Amino acid sequence: MKIKSDKDIAGLIELGKRHAEVLEALSQAVKPGVSTAELEERTLALIHEVPGDEPAFKNYKPYGASRPYPCALCTAPNNTVVHGIPTEDIYILKDGDIIGLDIGIKRNGLITDAGITVPVGNIDKDAVRLLRVTKEALFRGITMARAGNHVGDIGNAIESYVRKEGYGLVHELCGHGVGHSLHEEPQIPNYGKHGTGAKLEAGMVLAIEPMLNEGKGAVVFHRNGYSVSTADGSRSAHFEHDVLVTNGEPIILTLKNAL
Repeated sequence: MKIKSDKDIAGLIELGKRHAEVLEALSQAVKPGVSTAELEERTLALIHEVPGDEPAFKNYKPYGASRPYPCALCTAPNNTVVHGIPTEDIYILKDGDIIGLDIGIKRNGLITDAGITVPVGNIDKDAVRLLRVTKEALFRGITMARAGNHVGDIGNAIESYVRKEGYGLVHELCGHGVGHSLHEEPQIPNYGKHGTGAKLEAGMVLAIEPMLNEGKGAVVFHRNGYSVSTADGSRSAHFEHDVLVTNGEPIILTLKNAL
């Protein structure tokens, strides 16, 4: 658990705005006929538009991983939940697809990590609802990210809403602290009980990221060491923001209109 200084927070606010801009520009490149490898190239170009900014994911080796992650972008088309490798599991986008876009950016020792799921062309009403409910689940969790609450309050807000909406909730993956490193304590599960888990303190920065499946919550981990897909082949969506815990309302850092 790392409490961020005022200097850190100021830097993360600026980097978070830039992160949101990159994600928005990247989402505009999502069209039928575009490959995930092309989206990786676009991600690198966008991040490097600001001198000194670097991709946080590229060459990052998570605990227990057999090799570093090879790309700047994680792609997740349709039934991929998260962490698809865009240059290895190359996929050509089709009208009606959905695709998750997840990036990290490094600047002056600080890191942001956020992602979105976007439509490819015209999507069906079920996909529209999946994206809407997943994004709403994220904001339900964010409202609980305030000093004095607990990690379990975030997870409970997400879980209770998702269950009511009838989606499968992925339990094997979770959010986390972020800011000085890509993955910091505490872990932020998307389920839990009120008043349980680590107590939240002002100055903590959390990456909150619900992952919802149209079918069951079960997932399969691929042999490439990173990609995760739904076990039943159903579509999945993922939204993620970095959030500053305060004594009042939480502040979403990865927005263009952050403070």
